Amino acid sequence: MATPTASKRKLVLKMSVSLDGFVAGPNGEADWVFRSSGGADSTGWLLDTLRGAGVHIMGSGSYGDMAAFWPYSQMPVAAPMNDIPKVIFSRTGIDGPRAQHTTAALAEAKARNAERHGAVPSEAVLKSWAEPTVARGDLVEEVMRLKDQPGNYILAHGGARFAQSLIAAGLVDEFRLAIHPVALGQGMPLFSGLRRPVDLRLVSATPFASGAMAVVYQPA
Repeated sequence: MATPTASKRKLVLKMSVSLDGFVAGPNGEADWVFRSSGGADSTGWLLDTLRGAGVHIMGSGSYGDMAAFWPYSQMPVAAPMNDIPKVIFSRTGIDGPRAQHTTAALAEAKARNAERHGAVPSEAVLKSWAEPTVARGDLVEEVMRLKDQPGNYILAHGGARFAQSLIAAGLVDEFRLAIHPVALGQGMPLFSGLRRPVDLRLVSATPFASGAMAVVYQPA
């Protein structure tokens, strides 16, 4: 009798999108996200998504922004962002000018957040952001290697180009999208890298008091 093949863990893409499908404005603007975020219901949904992940993956740009913020934040979602391992996708790594920029941003954020909130990160939290795993190889190969590892699902964050690349390569097993009640008209579209239409199956739809809605889709 053949031994059953262990199922691969899935890759979940979590993104905020406008009603017309953009993840950022034409110049990367994301202020519109915060106008309909932060309620107890939407925060609970986000916490459930974050806590269920076994690893966070992101591009180097998002890494720099997140590393400068989450270690010093007292928001409810800070703990799973800080505690769960990270894998940064970057062909050039996170050394050099970008790392210097991130280090400076970390120092600035530490002073700003400590003054505002008194948030002082532990050494373990600082290390989780300062020494993440860096995936330098082919995107598909690196993601498939992560899918072969045991553990909870892989949770992908932005930025926009990283998300577009994951979608174009057919690597996303589940979309968890927070749709915000705003139409931008122009900007960075989430699905622009598709080579052909992809049919999706609706798993759930959760409206929030702010007017935003969380939808979960899987490839049909």
